[in-house]
Amino acid sequence: MQATPRVHPTALPSLNPGRAETPVAFVHAILLAYTQRGLSPNTMLEQAQIAPAILKKPTSRITALQFELASGIAMRELDDEALGWFERRLPWGSYGMLVRASLTAPTLGVALKRWCRHHNLLTGSIQLSVNEQDGVATLSLTEQADLGALREFCIVSVLRNALGVACWLSDSRIGLQHTTLRYAAPSHKGSYEVLFDGPVRFEAETNSLQFDALYLTLPVRRDEAALQRMLERALLLTVRPYRRDRLLVEKVRQTLTQFPQHSRNADALADRLNLSTRTLHRQLKDEGSSLQQLKDAVRRDLALDLLHRSKKPLKQIAEAVGFQSEKSFLRAFKNWTGQTPDAMRRGK
Repeated sequence: MQATPRVHPTALPSLNPGRAETPVAFVHAILLAYTQRGLSPNTMLEQAQIAPAILKKPTSRITALQFELASGIAMRELDDEALGWFERRLPWGSYGMLVRASLTAPTLGVALKRWCRHHNLLTGSIQLSVNEQDGVATLSLTEQADLGALREFCIVSVLRNALGVACWLSDSRIGLQHTTLRYAAPSHKGSYEVLFDGPVRFEAETNSLQFDALYLTLPVRRDEAALQRMLERALLLTVRPYRRDRLLVEKVRQTLTQFPQHSRNADALADRLNLSTRTLHRQLKDEGSSLQQLKDAVRRDLALDLLHRSKKPLKQIAEAVGFQSEKSFLRAFKNWTGQTPDAMRRGK
């Protein structure tokens, strides 16, 4: 029996790997790719345990795990990670190469722009771009050629893939504000409630995902070793949403940097963020952080910057970073760095 292949993130599953939520229409799209290549899909259907009877019912659905197997086997047998969408095949490893090229980016915004630019070099059938306006980031997919019967499968897969890569690179669950699609609502439009967060609008002017632009400022948190582990089950990028959203962490960090006086009072900070103090602490915990950790990190970074770039006395630096006394600042600084501010300033 053929070994089960590694699965690539272009595969399109439902979000729950154990429930039958993936429309059979996407299986038919894979079958069409086999037909275009003049190859038999029997091995793929058998190993994914997709019964012929299911294919005859337009309303049928399969599980994400079945689709994981079907997609992975098809990509290997067709040697095409795009599964027939484009004017040319994307050989095995193409999407891994795109992710690798984004690993060294300092922020998610830079990484996504690289990912889109490099994807545009692989095919002229579609063009991807990332833009920001009025606090909203938009990942757009422009159709440059007639995608034919594979249009829906291609657009949904590429958008889901991009979202999964973005979540993985930033280690954050990215909540969508809107999804827009140029084609008419399919008969299985109910599945889109599972495929995309938030409202989905069909027959729109563009194919796009929209989300808070602050996500673009998140740092890239992955490296080559993490990429190698991810590629063993890359489909998980689109099977399961990230549970941890780091957006509030970034909002708190930016607020404390801009308004260090709020670091003295959790109530004032929560009020500025339009949250209750209890919700602030709970959501930060859900994101794997705490207010004290963020306060310390922001204060430390600001203190180091002032020590190196100014000649301000320590009392003024203490006040600037949110301490009420120089003594408490000195104690905290020693805990952060293992040195006194004077020693740090002298470079010792």
